[in-house]
Amino acid sequence: MPSSVSTTVVSPPQLSQRAKNTPIKATTPAPTPTPSAEQKADYDKFFWTYTEEPHRTRRQAIIKAHPEVTKLCGPEPLTKYLVLLVVSIQIACAYALRNSPILSWPFFLTAYVVGATANQNLFLAIHEISHNLAFKSPTANRLFAVVANLPIGIPYSASFRPYHLTHHKSLGVAGLDTDLPTAFEAVFLDSIAGKAFFCTFQILFYALRPMMVYQLPLTRIHAANVTVQLLFDYILVSLAGPKALAYLVMSSFLAGSLHPCAGHFIAEHYVFDPPEKSEEKKGESKEPLAPIPETYSYYGPLNLLTYNVGLHNEHHDFPAVPWTRLPTLHSMAKEFYDELPRHDSWVYVIWQFILDPKVGLWCRVKRKEGGRKVGEGAWRQEELGANERGDIAGVK
Repeated sequence: MPSSVSTTVVSPPQLSQRAKNTPIKATTPAPTPTPSAEQKADYDKFFWTYTEEPHRTRRQAIIKAHPEVTKLCGPEPLTKYLVLLVVSIQIACAYALRNSPILSWPFFLTAYVVGATANQNLFLAIHEISHNLAFKSPTANRLFAVVANLPIGIPYSASFRPYHLTHHKSLGVAGLDTDLPTAFEAVFLDSIAGKAFFCTFQILFYALRPMMVYQLPLTRIHAANVTVQLLFDYILVSLAGPKALAYLVMSSFLAGSLHPCAGHFIAEHYVFDPPEKSEEKKGESKEPLAPIPETYSYYGPLNLLTYNVGLHNEHHDFPAVPWTRLPTLHSMAKEFYDELPRHDSWVYVIWQFILDPKVGLWCRVKRKEGGRKVGEGAWRQEELGANERGDIAGVK
C-alpha cells in the first residue's frame, strides 16, 4: 500500500463556514500488520522447504554409481496371478458370508483379518499396476486395474493412477500432491482424539481429499471403471444378496482404518521425531542443519502382504522397478539407503502418531515448486512407470 494517499474532499452543504475554511488533511489507513512467526505457527506448522524433492537426485546418483540398476525396471509377471488369487478369495468370502448377520463376530473378524488384509493387498496391487508393472502394455495395465478393483466395491482405480503419479512427480507440492493433509485437517485433528479419528477413518480422507485439491479430466477408462464396478456389484447382490457386498465394502473400510497394514499410509511420508521449529529471536533464525526426511522405509514382514510398499524410498527413487525387485535394488545401492530413516513397526507407527504430541498431521514437508527444476532436475513422465508413453491425463 502507498505511504500516502491524495484525497479530494467535497464539503457537504450543511457544514459551517468555519469548517469549510479549515484545511482537511488526508489520512492514510494503518497498514495491515504482518503476522509474526509465532502467529504464523498457529495456523501453519508444516515443514516448508525450498529445495527440490530428494528422490530424483538420489536416483541419478545411484544410476551413476550402479548403472546396472536400470535393468531391474519392467513388469513383474507374478503380479497378475496374485491379483486373480486375491480377487477370487474375496469373492468366495463374500459368498460364504451372504447369510451371516453383519453385526456378528464371524462377519466382522473375517472382514478384519481376511478381508481388510486382502483389500489392502489389492489397493497396493493397483498401486503397482498404476506404474505399468503387471503387463508391458499400458492399456492392459489400465484394464487389469479395473479387475483388481472389483472386491473393493467402489470404483477408484482409474482416478488413483493420475493422482498417484502426480504424488511422485510433485512430492510435497501444496495444491498438487493429494497425499498431503490440508491445513483444515491439521487444525481440527490436532489432538489425540483427532488423530485417532483420522487413523480410524483415513480411508475416507484419502478417497475424498483428492477431489477437493484438483479435479481430474474424465476419460474412457474412468467410464469403464465405474461401469464394470457397478455391474459387478449388481451381479453380486443379485446372486448372493446385499450382505456379500457389505462384506467387501467393510473390508475396504477396515483396510484403511486401525489395521496393521494400514500403518504404511502414515509411515511413508509423515515426519517422525521432528526437529524443533525455527525460532525468531532478536533477528536470529535457528534452522535444522540437515534436510528433514520426507520418506521413510520399512523392511518388516508385513511387506510380504503389501507388495513391498515398505521399501518406499526405493520405490520413489525408481517407480518403474516392481515390488519383487525392490529388495535387489536396496542391496545393490545399500550405501544410499542404509543411513536413511526407517520404521521397524507399522503398528507402532499408528500408536506413536496418535499418542506422541510432537507427531501429527502437521508433520509433513511441503514446498511450492516440488523440485521442478529446469532441464534434468524435473521428473519426466516416462520415468514414472514402465513403458510409459505420451502425456498422462490428469498428471501435473
